[in-house]
Amino acid sequence: MSEEFVRQFPHVNASLNLLSTILLIVGYRQIRRGNERQHKQTMLACFGVSVLFLVCYLIYHSYHLTTKFPDYPPAVVRYIYLGILATHVILAAAVPFLAVATIYLGLKDKRTAHRRVAKFTFPIWLYVSITGVVVYLMLYQLFPVQGG
Repeated sequence: MSEEFVRQFPHVNASLNLLSTILLIVGYRQIRRGNERQHKQTMLACFGVSVLFLVCYLIYHSYHLTTKFPDYPPAVVRYIYLGILATHVILAAAVPFLAVATIYLGLKDKRTAHRRVAKFTFPIWLYVSITGVVVYLMLYQLFPVQGG
């Protein structure tokens, strides 16, 4: 895989995060409406998208490619970016474990436990998906490295 090809992964990852966000919201609405079968399919699709994201993320970073937030935005913007990034990274580490536990409980039809864990999983997973897009926008669209 060429390094130039791998350099496209942040754009792919942002798209996968956006798709995860959409699927999470759709899945939530489906279960609120009592559409269990569609909820299950949507949430499994969301998990698949998240796994694909993780694979792309790991490939990208295995090439040791990083993009440093530039120095030209005002300091307050940098601190906002770093705050969003820090919470995103910390919570992102929990999402795979929470998602697997929630999915397992749902597939085993342990509804009470599934709902109890999902009350934590859903907002964390949604936050991580949304902030993944925000980090991408700040780093690659709003404040790209100049001359790069």
